[in-house]
Amino acid sequence: MINGKHWFLRFQADSLFTRGFVRALKVSNSFYYPFDSITTVSKLYAPDSSFRIYTWQMMRDYTYYRQRGAIQMRTKDGSLRLFPLFDASSFTNAPNDSIRDTKNWIGAIYYKILMNMDGNKKVYTLLGYDENGPRSNKKWMDIITFDEDGIPHFGGDYFRFEPNPKDTTKDKKPIFRFNVEYKKEARMRFTFDKETNQIVLDHLISETDEPENLYTNVPDGSYEAFKWNNNHWEHISKLPTQSLGNGNFPMDNAILDDDGNVNQAKLEELTKKNKALQDEESQDEKKSSKKKKAQPQQLPADMNQY
Repeated sequence: MINGKHWFLRFQADSLFTRGFVRALKVSNSFYYPFDSITTVSKLYAPDSSFRIYTWQMMRDYTYYRQRGAIQMRTKDGSLRLFPLFDASSFTNAPNDSIRDTKNWIGAIYYKILMNMDGNKKVYTLLGYDENGPRSNKKWMDIITFDEDGIPHFGGDYFRFEPNPKDTTKDKKPIFRFNVEYKKEARMRFTFDKETNQIVLDHLISETDEPENLYTNVPDGSYEAFKWNNNHWEHISKLPTQSLGNGNFPMDNAILDDDGNVNQAKLEELTKKNKALQDEESQDEKKSSKKKKAQPQQLPADMNQY
């Protein structure tokens, strides 16, 4: 499914895996089984254990990635209630503009799930990763809610932004899910911070001053966040990242100043650090590959940092 030499072998293996996996899920009380030997599938329980979501990735070639998935509901009698997820990313140019059902899912491999309340309604937030294409990756922040019949729906009007005409990485209209796209070789942090109770992410800028080309986006050293407030995710455009000690104000390591001007020296400094880190990681990967040539591929490396 992952290591097949040809795309048709990978697709065939995926089909066989899916049928076998569904058979396993039909076993009574499979909801509680860890499936920990399946290392290429993300398996996440909701914080209230009302459901579990499985996601994994299919690659035809380095230009085509699609996700597979399913939601398994917890049932009183241990029987299987399963909602397959069908990735519709290829069939839309506006993935953020609507609430979607399971047959029109915007695919991602999820690595974190949160739960908040909107009155008496439970709102689940998913953080996910998508290898996207040959030049860029994406990180996703999506919503799951359930209707009165227990049917899942993706997306919702739960995002609020302050107007910022200088930030071209954000949609200007209301959105029902949020994503960022960035350079393939970059490392982009997008995770939940328990201490501040916020979703924290790197702020991105174009390294070539071409903001229309999202594959040129890289972290600039500053951070953004989302905080649940008044029944929605409120966007915080800038977070302090470094403290100077007691009695001093926090400072950040941003490439851009408050007027949006680029500090070229700091940009070059961070570029050199990133290159050195990539070289070090490359050497570690080469050493590891010599020792473990037969090891199966795990979940994407950019997810494992969380």
